[in-house]
Amino acid sequence: MKIRVIHGPNLNLLGTREPSIYGADSLQDINLRIDHHARSLGIHVQIDQYNCEGDIIDAIHACKDTFDAIVINPGAYTHYSIAIRDAVAGIGIPTIEVHLSNIHAREEFRRTSVIAPVCAGQISGFGDDVYILGLNAAKLLLEK
Repeated sequence: MKIRVIHGPNLNLLGTREPSIYGADSLQDINLRIDHHARSLGIHVQIDQYNCEGDIIDAIHACKDTFDAIVINPGAYTHYSIAIRDAVAGIGIPTIEVHLSNIHAREEFRRTSVIAPVCAGQISGFGDDVYILGLNAAKLLLEK
Protein backbone atom coordinates (compact mmCIF):
# COMPACT_ATOMS: atom_id res chain seq x y z
CA MET A 1 0.00 0.00 0.00
CA LYS A 2 1.47 3.34 -1.09
CA ILE A 3 0.12 6.68 0.09
CA ARG A 4 1.34 10.12 -0.89
CA VAL A 5 1.08 12.93 1.65
CA ILE A 6 1.06 16.39 0.07
CA HIS A 7 1.46 19.49 2.21
CA GLY A 8 0.39 22.74 0.58
CA PRO A 9 1.59 26.33 0.81
CA ASN A 10 3.03 27.85 3.96
CA LEU A 11 3.08 24.53 5.81
CA ASN A 12 6.87 24.74 5.72
CA LEU A 13 6.41 27.54 8.30
CA LEU A 14 4.71 25.30 10.86
CA GLY A 15 6.04 25.72 14.36
CA THR A 16 6.55 29.45 13.89
CA ARG A 17 3.47 30.46 11.88
CA GLU A 18 0.54 31.29 14.15
CA PRO A 19 1.21 28.46 16.64
CA SER A 20 -2.04 29.25 18.46
CA ILE A 21 -3.88 28.10 15.31
CA TYR A 22 -1.52 25.59 13.71
CA GLY A 23 0.40 24.23 16.70
CA ALA A 24 4.01 24.36 17.82
CA ASP A 25 5.30 21.34 15.91
CA SER A 26 7.46 21.94 12.85
CA LEU A 27 6.72 20.31 9.52
CA GLN A 28 9.71 18.05 10.11
CA ASP A 29 8.21 16.93 13.45
CA ILE A 30 4.89 16.21 11.76
CA ASN A 31 6.56 14.34 8.91
CA LEU A 32 8.41 12.12 11.38
CA ARG A 33 5.09 11.28 13.06
CA ILE A 34 3.48 10.53 9.70
CA ASP A 35 6.37 8.30 8.66
CA HIS A 36 6.39 6.43 11.98
CA HIS A 37 2.63 5.85 11.88
CA ALA A 38 2.72 4.75 8.24
CA ARG A 39 5.40 2.18 9.07
CA SER A 40 3.32 0.88 11.97
CA LEU A 41 0.44 0.36 9.51
CA GLY A 42 2.66 -1.31 6.91
CA ILE A 43 2.19 1.59 4.50
CA HIS A 44 4.86 3.05 2.24
CA VAL A 45 4.50 6.83 2.44
CA GLN A 46 6.03 9.63 0.42
CA ILE A 47 5.76 13.10 1.95
CA ASP A 48 6.25 16.36 0.05
CA GLN A 49 5.50 20.04 0.59
CA TYR A 50 4.87 22.59 -2.16
CA ASN A 51 4.14 26.29 -2.08
CA CYS A 52 3.15 26.56 -5.75
CA GLU A 53 -0.20 25.43 -7.14
CA GLY A 54 1.32 23.95 -10.30
CA ASP A 55 3.76 21.85 -8.29
CA ILE A 56 0.86 20.42 -6.26
CA ILE A 57 -1.03 19.61 -9.46
CA ASP A 58 2.05 17.89 -10.94
CA ALA A 59 2.46 15.87 -7.72
CA ILE A 60 -1.19 14.78 -7.85
CA HIS A 61 -0.86 13.77 -11.52
CA ALA A 62 2.27 11.75 -10.69
CA CYS A 63 0.22 9.66 -8.24
CA LYS A 64 -2.05 8.19 -10.93
CA ASP A 65 -0.22 4.92 -11.56
CA THR A 66 2.14 5.00 -8.58
CA PHE A 67 0.13 5.53 -5.40
CA ASP A 68 -3.01 3.95 -3.99
CA ALA A 69 -4.25 7.04 -2.12
CA ILE A 70 -3.43 10.66 -1.30
CA VAL A 71 -3.64 12.58 1.96
CA ILE A 72 -3.54 16.28 1.13
CA ASN A 73 -3.52 19.51 3.07
CA PRO A 74 -4.06 22.04 0.28
CA GLY A 75 -3.66 25.00 2.66
CA ALA A 76 -5.18 28.21 1.30
CA TYR A 77 -5.70 26.57 -2.10
CA THR A 78 -8.55 24.68 -0.42
CA HIS A 79 -10.86 27.61 -0.86
CA TYR A 80 -10.35 28.52 -4.51
CA SER A 81 -8.16 26.13 -6.51
CA ILE A 82 -10.41 24.59 -9.12
CA ALA A 83 -7.21 23.35 -10.78
CA ILE A 84 -6.26 21.22 -7.74
CA ARG A 85 -9.87 20.06 -7.48
CA ASP A 86 -9.80 18.99 -11.13
CA ALA A 87 -6.47 17.20 -10.65
CA VAL A 88 -7.87 15.18 -7.73
CA ALA A 89 -11.04 14.39 -9.69
CA GLY A 90 -9.06 13.49 -12.80
CA ILE A 91 -6.77 10.83 -11.37
CA GLY A 92 -9.45 8.72 -9.70
CA ILE A 93 -7.40 7.86 -6.61
CA PRO A 94 -9.00 8.01 -3.15
CA THR A 95 -8.00 11.32 -1.60
CA ILE A 96 -8.42 12.50 1.97
CA GLU A 97 -8.34 16.28 2.57
CA VAL A 98 -6.91 17.32 5.93
CA HIS A 99 -6.55 20.59 7.83
CA LEU A 100 -4.81 21.25 11.13
CA SER A 101 -7.39 23.83 12.20
CA ASN A 102 -11.15 23.52 12.04
CA ILE A 103 -11.77 25.45 8.83
CA HIS A 104 -15.51 25.50 9.56
CA ALA A 105 -14.95 27.51 12.75
CA ARG A 106 -12.64 30.09 11.17
CA GLU A 107 -13.13 33.12 8.95
CA GLU A 108 -16.01 32.88 6.50
CA PHE A 109 -13.70 32.63 3.47
CA ARG A 110 -12.00 29.56 4.97
CA ARG A 111 -15.21 27.61 5.54
CA THR A 112 -15.69 26.41 1.97
CA SER A 113 -13.51 23.79 0.32
CA VAL A 114 -13.77 23.47 -3.44
CA ILE A 115 -11.66 20.31 -3.18
CA ALA A 116 -13.70 18.37 -0.58
CA PRO A 117 -16.51 17.39 -2.99
CA VAL A 118 -14.09 15.28 -5.06
CA CYS A 119 -12.37 13.73 -2.02
CA ALA A 120 -13.36 10.58 -0.17
CA GLY A 121 -13.54 12.68 3.00
CA GLN A 122 -12.24 15.64 4.96
CA ILE A 123 -10.68 15.72 8.42
CA SER A 124 -10.07 19.03 10.15
CA GLY A 125 -9.51 20.57 13.53
CA PHE A 126 -7.41 17.94 15.31
CA GLY A 127 -3.99 19.50 14.86
CA ASP A 128 -1.30 17.26 13.43
CA ASP A 129 -3.41 14.21 14.33
CA VAL A 130 -5.33 14.91 11.10
CA TYR A 131 -2.49 13.28 9.18
CA ILE A 132 -2.64 10.16 11.35
CA LEU A 133 -6.42 10.05 10.98
CA GLY A 134 -6.02 10.63 7.23
CA LEU A 135 -3.64 7.67 6.89
CA ASN A 136 -6.04 5.49 8.88
CA ALA A 137 -8.97 6.58 6.71
CA ALA A 138 -7.05 5.94 3.49
CA LYS A 139 -6.03 2.48 4.68
CA LEU A 140 -9.64 1.64 5.58
CA LEU A 141 -10.82 2.79 2.15
CA LEU A 142 -8.20 0.72 0.37
CA GLU A 143 -8.97 -2.41 2.38
CA LYS A 144 -12.68 -2.36 1.47
